[in-house]
Amino acid sequence: MSWLEPAPFLRGTAWLDGDRPVRADPADLERLPWDIAERAALPIGVRVEFTAAPGTRAVELRYRAAVPGPGDALRSLRHGFALWRGPRCLAEAFPEPATEGTVRLELPRSGGEFTVHPPEGQAPVVRGLRPVGGALAPAPRRPRWLVHGDSITEGWWSTRPAHSWPATAGRALGLDAVNLGYAGGARGELPLAEHLARLPGELITLAFGTNCWSTVPCSAPLLYETTRAFVTLVRRGHPDTPLLLLSPVLRPAAELTGNALGATLGQLREAMEEAVRGLVAAGDTRLALLPGRPLLGPQDLADGLHPNDRGHRRIAAAVAGALRTAGFVPPGPS
Repeated sequence: MSWLEPAPFLRGTAWLDGDRPVRADPADLERLPWDIAERAALPIGVRVEFTAAPGTRAVELRYRAAVPGPGDALRSLRHGFALWRGPRCLAEAFPEPATEGTVRLELPRSGGEFTVHPPEGQAPVVRGLRPVGGALAPAPRRPRWLVHGDSITEGWWSTRPAHSWPATAGRALGLDAVNLGYAGGARGELPLAEHLARLPGELITLAFGTNCWSTVPCSAPLLYETTRAFVTLVRRGHPDTPLLLLSPVLRPAAELTGNALGATLGQLREAMEEAVRGLVAAGDTRLALLPGRPLLGPQDLADGLHPNDRGHRRIAAAVAGALRTAGFVPPGPS
């Protein structure tokens, strides 16, 4: 069978630069710091979602991707593809890394709806897919959930792309999670707020702040005003879109330690939360706050900063609960 065009099957896409899914507006990169523009070139959270007819034996994906160097200790895992159905991973495949390749994933003969998670860090571009012994169709479209944040949102130290908290919460809520997390970034960059304002979506979550303690240090008053400005700019394009702000999660080394401007992470978190409460009090009834400090304990961190898989699950559960409590998504099963 001939290869199917991938575009109708891709989910989690923000923008396309040619055939490459990217995570910042390619027409507006010059206003972004170089590190964010670099991270935005990685298709974090981009997935292939399809429905397979009963009897379909497998799906094949044709792709191109970066190839890790010969000295990379994890070379054999870099081109890993994972097949999911609902909340369960059914299979993984690890083809030999190649600039151009094809991977095959066996399917249950009963058919159904499936998701393939490509190897995000190798900047893969899916060039086509085809069924083996049956038929494929694009999965139904789901509401788009725009999730802006830093390396924690990007999924750092989760053991698989599908284990990041946005991916986990997106599955639980039936949403098309669009991952706009930038490792080292999400410092309240206002051009990114304008990108979000232009990007279609039915739900938005902002989860930044920890890099405002160290990478580009903020004072508490500065972060208070930055938070208000960021939300205000997002609201120019999404005046009534439900928006949840998640303040920074636990970072033990920063909680009581002042940064270069003397602000502890606890003080920065408090400033962000106060900014949200002020905007709600001023009439933004579609804005909600999830305080991040209580969500994780030290045992949920892989390196004192980034969550392990358990930590990502805990954040996902808390975000899903907050979205339901705020009435931004339907309630879950009782």
